[in-house]
Amino acid sequence: MSAEHLRESIDLTGKVAVVTGSGRGLGLAYATALARAGAAVVVNDLDAEVAEQAAKSITEAGGHAVAEAVAVGSGEAAQALVDRAVAEFGRLDVMVTNAGILRDKVLWKMTDEDFDAVIATHLRATFTCARAAAIRMREQGEGGSLIMVGSPAGQRGNFGQTNYAAAKAGIAAMVRTWSMELARNGITVNAIVPVAATAMTETIPAFAPYIEAMRQGSPLPDFLRKGEGFGTAEDCAALIPFLASDAARAVTGQCIGIGGDKLALWSHPQETAVAYADGGWSPEAIAASWATSVGREPQTVGIPAPAVPEGSAT
Repeated sequence: MSAEHLRESIDLTGKVAVVTGSGRGLGLAYATALARAGAAVVVNDLDAEVAEQAAKSITEAGGHAVAEAVAVGSGEAAQALVDRAVAEFGRLDVMVTNAGILRDKVLWKMTDEDFDAVIATHLRATFTCARAAAIRMREQGEGGSLIMVGSPAGQRGNFGQTNYAAAKAGIAAMVRTWSMELARNGITVNAIVPVAATAMTETIPAFAPYIEAMRQGSPLPDFLRKGEGFGTAEDCAALIPFLASDAARAVTGQCIGIGGDKLALWSHPQETAVAYADGGWSPEAIAASWATSVGREPQTVGIPAPAVPEGSAT
């Protein structure tokens, strides 16, 4: 495909997108990238002033954007976002569900409120926004793109993040399901798995000094950008216009990682080892064979710690 054809296939002129949680950080980077590709964008944030400022930054750069301040989670909030897109721009083509919060605690200290708040903002809001968008896109009859936001925590688990990891794992499962349900309507459904310097990752001790140095104008080192796939919010944003474009019409049901200089495809859960016993298994038979059969190479858990090269500043 020629460079000109590639540019045309990524052109989002005439398309309309909603990006939840896009007042700042990764969400703002996603909204900005969509606008630069030609899409009109509904910027969403819980804080009306933050949402308005984000939309202003896009319009001042020559893009088209409006702000809609609403706390995602309920069906009413999701419908308000879709309705705003239609009222302002006449249609809806792209829904990006980025809004999220953290309430990190270990299992025995996590309250019902800690759990419910994160599930509502991440998992329920992804469901309600995707549902409202899918209904509108099916009515339009011209396809569309649902782009959900996952996390390495949802793929591998993460210490202290029962609620967040569960929500992100659920999002990955919903993406696979919806990609099947919406295929006949020409609506693609994918999850991105971003890794970037954000308010959350700067609390990781191994990353903190490099993030601070980046703020002072120093580039992130290669061992982070390539080895860890860790970079800026803008690095992650490139994936959003691609998935919203005609170039990605055949891409659906996938969990795609991006960060720094790295682009990756996450595997779906699958059997990695099997064993058989004639007539079925007894507890004793499982115990006798576990270490030499299916349990020979157990799966690892957790997000691997950054591999900081010896002698690097930390």
